[in-house]
Amino acid sequence: MEFKKRKQVRFQDEEKEVFREKNGAQGHEKQLPLYKTSAPLRKSEGGYADKIPKFGRSKVFPEGQEPEKKTILDPGSDIVLKWNRISCFCLVSLFVDPLFFYLPSVLNQQNSSCMHIDMNLGIIVTCFGLWPMYFILIMKFRTAYVSPRVFGKGELVMDLNKIAKRYLKSEFFIDVIAALPLPQIVIWSVLPAVRSTHADHTNNALVLIVLLQYIPRLYLIFPLSSEIIKATGVVTKTAWAGAAYNLLLYMLASHVLGAAWYVLSIERHAICWKSACRAEFKSAGCSLNFLDCGTLTHSDRANWVNSTLVFTNCNPDNTSFFNYGIFGNAVAKNVVSSEFLKKYFYCLWWGLQNLSSYGQTLSTSTFIGETLFAILIAILGLVLFAHLIGNMQTYLQSITVRLEEWRLKRRDTEEWMRHRQLPEDLQQRVRRFTQYKWLTTRGVDEESILCALPTDLHRDIKRHLCLDLVRRVPFFSQMDDQLLDAICERLVSSLSTQGTYIVREGDPVTECSSSGDARKRRPPTEVGQDSSTRQL
Repeated sequence: MEFKKRKQVRFQDEEKEVFREKNGAQGHEKQLPLYKTSAPLRKSEGGYADKIPKFGRSKVFPEGQEPEKKTILDPGSDIVLKWNRISCFCLVSLFVDPLFFYLPSVLNQQNSSCMHIDMNLGIIVTCFGLWPMYFILIMKFRTAYVSPRVFGKGELVMDLNKIAKRYLKSEFFIDVIAALPLPQIVIWSVLPAVRSTHADHTNNALVLIVLLQYIPRLYLIFPLSSEIIKATGVVTKTAWAGAAYNLLLYMLASHVLGAAWYVLSIERHAICWKSACRAEFKSAGCSLNFLDCGTLTHSDRANWVNSTLVFTNCNPDNTSFFNYGIFGNAVAKNVVSSEFLKKYFYCLWWGLQNLSSYGQTLSTSTFIGETLFAILIAILGLVLFAHLIGNMQTYLQSITVRLEEWRLKRRDTEEWMRHRQLPEDLQQRVRRFTQYKWLTTRGVDEESILCALPTDLHRDIKRHLCLDLVRRVPFFSQMDDQLLDAICERLVSSLSTQGTYIVREGDPVTECSSSGDARKRRPPTEVGQDSSTRQL
């Protein structure tokens, strides 16, 4: 046995060799058994070795350069992965931006109406919409990148200047547009003009929000899920979380669609007012300023309200003067003049309903913009339902996929037993074993999992599972650790139901069986009986 130990070779890493050269023989470690000769996994520069392994491109650190742990982050490290998951919470900003669409509203009085801006909602939305995007910019300036090589692994660039130069040349411009508070700037700079003239400036500001802010934020946030998949293989660790993530994206689309429907309803209502006002400009002296709530205290407006037909002609029921189309419910049900929470949830329901039905219940007018909006709803609903709801269904089905596999296998077993015309007692034994195996393993193949693991990890797991069981045998308890490791590696677990015959007396011995947690009995051997059995 000592001769075998001398034949063993231990591989040491370079850091230990340098340490031994500097400190001499005092740094030698004590001889360990074979199962302890494997060096423990060390912590990587960006994460921990006992976490989920990182997938994607391989990388090495450049020669002569140590990673700056406090300033530069490894893109494959756990901390970057955590920050990417936190960055997904920037979806909050995608929920906040459409809330600007709810700023304009209609104030109804006894016999008149006017347009006004909800200042309190504007302050709240401005505060919530300022912060979410900025830390993404900071993270990208501090995250290393993999420089590809012609041969071998890619090199991990840790130089801060190179990282900044590469980022400035690639995605910095789009990220800056997404991070700047453009909606807040546009809204608060246009609000004075809205009060002094008419409501056209509000709609122009909302269009600028969509074009200059929302689309770049979509481009910035949604690729984060692909980065998480590249690092861990999945977006979320559980099936329910994955289903909730896809449902959240579907609700986001409904939220945006409902907000767009609301602001377009306000616009169509304002267009009707302006058309009616221009029609009676000479007869009643209508002015577009009267449509703004800033002129409520003017005496000229009070005289105009008593003689105008603007609000009568713009009634949604009066389709002869103006056809609201799909925006009629927003005016008829006073959605445009309701409190924020009431109109928000109604618009969210409207967006979810029409997105799920592909806009089939919409009855549009001949207005081109309204028709294009309905076409967009149909296309968007079809794409999102096929993609997001399909992904959510896949996540939910993954919960019961093993149960379905077991049911199919059980059905195949039943068909096979009927085809082979097995007796009823054998069929009952097969069914009992199949049921017991499912309740014990839940469809998990333990051997395939162990075979996919590295050799040292496979050995340690087998030792943990089998060593105590092997040492219960008196013959094996006196052996050394090396032989016990070899025995543990060759042990195969098996399941046995009640009444299973392990070995019959007189049969040749082909394997060694050990019972871990079972009740054994040996029936008495009777005279004239050919053989006796031991059964569980």
